[in-house]
Amino acid sequence: MPSFHQILVPVDGSPPSEKALDEAIRLARLNGARLTLLHVVDEMGYVNGFESAVNYLNDIIPLMRVAGEKLLAHDRQKALDQGLQADSVLIDEGPGRICEHVAEQAALAKADLIVVGSHGRRGIGRLLLGSDAEQIVRHALVPVLVIRAPVEGATP
Repeated sequence: MPSFHQILVPVDGSPPSEKALDEAIRLARLNGARLTLLHVVDEMGYVNGFESAVNYLNDIIPLMRVAGEKLLAHDRQKALDQGLQADSVLIDEGPGRICEHVAEQAALAKADLIVVGSHGRRGIGRLLLGSDAEQIVRHALVPVLVIRAPVEGATP
């Protein structure tokens, strides 16, 4: 089994993201690795065309930043409670695909593994929504462990 020293975990608060964080914590404990938690504020993720640009820039984006900071603080504390060293990074630098931000942060953190959650969408849902996890796999220069969303009614 390879040994990991620095694990990058992109988080967004979704159930697959929480599962990925749990797995990253488990791997970090096994390997004595450090975690870097990353949240990318997806500024275009909530645009619906009904809000004014001024309201979006002045009200909605700042709320997204605050929510991202709270998420990172919660997830970092979860790692610290397990006796791990953990850093957190919030990226809200405007345009850019999430996968590009993840790949850049992996290089900056000198990560030797990325652990990411996936909703596991198939068919038209995947085509319409795309897959951040798939794009991270395509752009990453280090191994990526993709953790699927919990399946309702399935046994672990």
